[in-house]
Amino acid sequence: MKKKVYNILLVFGLILAIIFGIYLPNIMEKLAFLGDIYLNLLKFMIAPIIFSSIICSIYHSSKIKNHFIIKTIFLFITMFIASFFLTSIVILISKTGHNYSYEFSSWTGEVVGLELSSIITNLFPSNLVTIFQNNSLFSIIFLAILCGYAAIKVENGDKVIDFFDGLKNIFYKILEYIMYLTPLGVFSLLGNAIVKYGTTLFSLGAKYIGAAYFCSFLVLIFIMILPAYFIGNVNPFSYIKKVLKVWMISLTTCSSVATLPTTIKTCEEDFNIPSNITNITVPLGCTIHMCGGAVSFALLGIFCCQLFNIDITFSKYLLMLFSATVINMAAPGIPGGGIIIGASYLTILGVPLSFIGFYSSIYKILDMAYTTLNVTGDITANIIIHKITSLKKRKRKLQ
Repeated sequence: MKKKVYNILLVFGLILAIIFGIYLPNIMEKLAFLGDIYLNLLKFMIAPIIFSSIICSIYHSSKIKNHFIIKTIFLFITMFIASFFLTSIVILISKTGHNYSYEFSSWTGEVVGLELSSIITNLFPSNLVTIFQNNSLFSIIFLAILCGYAAIKVENGDKVIDFFDGLKNIFYKILEYIMYLTPLGVFSLLGNAIVKYGTTLFSLGAKYIGAAYFCSFLVLIFIMILPAYFIGNVNPFSYIKKVLKVWMISLTTCSSVATLPTTIKTCEEDFNIPSNITNITVPLGCTIHMCGGAVSFALLGIFCCQLFNIDITFSKYLLMLFSATVINMAAPGIPGGGIIIGASYLTILGVPLSFIGFYSSIYKILDMAYTTLNVTGDITANIIIHKITSLKKRKRKLQ
């Protein structure tokens, strides 16, 4: 399905959901099973996609010996955590998800306990089958990390990874087919949510989108523009002027990959960063560095906890951060990734998935901001890496 057709159908499903939810509630309730099927298909794909993606990602990253790449990945993780933390502060202080009456869904998936002792205990399940049967994603992630690391230590481990690589591609293709049903899922889930909660949902959506864009703006200023100024000596106004053409593409395509050629060209021609640095940092960042993902995860997790009146303990917050970091780095290329990854994330946290239907209906608007943050973060990281590399070269010459 072409992207334009998909977007048109998504908007059409959104409009129909509003109309049926307000004016034809009886019909909408009879069509609730369509949303249930959509959610079940998403849940069905979560475990195999997360497992195959992480095991392959860990295997390939474990083979990296280049200190330059390792330092780059460390910078990516640092920027991700800083973005996550900044967003968390804003949402916790503003209490964006409070003052809404949103009930738990009928979802009964089993997840790990949220006390530190329970989290550690559940890392070591007694039965391999049950963690997949119960969709215990935290245990699945840990198992995938172990398998990916062990594969590089054994003979013919690459053959096993080739198998999982192929399996991962098959799962992605199946998920791509499932994502075609998103307009139908949005129609059913959002329509029935309007029947149940009324026009309050419009206020909820506006508040969520506003929070996402406000946090994205703060991350843009404090995690990207200011570090580029203080570390890379790049004037903020000059930075914005040079990056503007990249933003135009990221906002319209919502794809870091589609923006990649322009991002590389901007780094080399406008910021004068050598190609030997840019050609490593930017493509790598396009794969695993997603500050927009940090905003997305922090907002979704904390907002939903507030929405469903779930306490956020220190151990739960650490689980949020760790899970977001691992999922963000391991599974960036999933079609419609924000929706399936969001569902995976909420599953790990033990939060009901009833918000995902509504989330699907507004995700396109959110994705514009998140993708723009992702590509901007790659540019800032490239500037910082270039500056650090240049300083080291100067020190060696002086010595």
